[in-house]
Amino acid sequence: MKWLIVVLACAALSEGLNRVPLKRFKSIRAELREKGIHLPYSDPALKYLPYHTSTFASSGNEVINNYADRTASPPQCTYYGAISIGTPPQSFQVLFDTGSSNLWVDSSYCSNQACTYHTQYKPQSSSTYYSTRQTIYLPYGAGSLYAVLGYDTVNVAGITVPSQVFGLSTREPSQPFLYERFDGILGLAYPSISSGQATPVMDNMMQDDLLQANLFAFFLSRNEEQGSELTFGEVDQSKYQGQINWTPVTAETYWQIGIDGFQVNNKETGWCSQGCQAIVDTGTPTLTCPQQFLGKLMSSIGAQQNQYGEYMVDCSETQNLPTISLTISGVDFALPPSAYISAYYQSGHQVCTVVITSTCLPSQNGQPLWILGDVFLREYYSVYDRSNNRVGFATAV
Repeated sequence: MKWLIVVLACAALSEGLNRVPLKRFKSIRAELREKGIHLPYSDPALKYLPYHTSTFASSGNEVINNYADRTASPPQCTYYGAISIGTPPQSFQVLFDTGSSNLWVDSSYCSNQACTYHTQYKPQSSSTYYSTRQTIYLPYGAGSLYAVLGYDTVNVAGITVPSQVFGLSTREPSQPFLYERFDGILGLAYPSISSGQATPVMDNMMQDDLLQANLFAFFLSRNEEQGSELTFGEVDQSKYQGQINWTPVTAETYWQIGIDGFQVNNKETGWCSQGCQAIVDTGTPTLTCPQQFLGKLMSSIGAQQNQYGEYMVDCSETQNLPTISLTISGVDFALPPSAYISAYYQSGHQVCTVVITSTCLPSQNGQPLWILGDVFLREYYSVYDRSNNRVGFATAV
């Protein structure tokens, strides 16, 4: 699973705007990488496999279980923050994930080290909790877990959602959950892909008429700066410039949209001449390219593959690398080299690698599938409009 780990540090309210500031940290995997420990590549799109095989239900297809790290990319920064569950409230750090739909947290029902290492929800400590006996399986790109569904009061960005269904983890593998800094995941995709038919948090907000507008938006900061933010109910105009460009959702499952074209240095490649699809996914740290195009793209960038499968470039040449662009609903969204090249130090030497990875999974209609993860979303403020089933992008400040 890719692990865009977007989580909110504390609830911040301003007039008419429910806003959560996001903290950004270097992941533990990144720290291991700097010490020369390289973990194998895992296709981020594996998290979407249950939907494609129609097994996204209370029991899952364990063929997707992959306990290796999410990507073979360079050190990634992660985004996460706080929510609370229960009465009195218990606080958790969670990943806000537009690539899944369930809310779950580590719980006292789980005795695995991956659970006990993190903050665990204690149902016996909440006067508003009530349980079910329904067990669910939650598959992600880099791992999977089991949970039992329960109900309790959830507070997100200062918004109180009563009787929210969520998963209490019962079994988790050490890879990757032990090494993550979050205690759970809050999915923000459509209810059609929710395991156990659990109503997502966003849908309960909408049903209870808790929002000014039925949308949410992300701003992800660059270069390890603070100030990342998730807002519910309104956009934050201070986080972008120019206008928001809208594109329709093509499948009400993930936040999936169409891609009209792909250019390298303003030259159209033709890769999407018959149409491509893309999933906008805050849980994936990279830009993910269809496998059949990756070799050509890396060749055009001038990247060379190392022994770990990573694509590297000469750090002295990064300013001369091409700008790449995706065309979405007639608008070109450019990614300069600074967006898709990551520079870091390993054993005292600067290393530069391309944070574009591959996926072999096509979209539901068979068109090539891209994943617009954090590499893209740091450059563009993103808005997710449930009322109109559309996604908006504007240039981030």
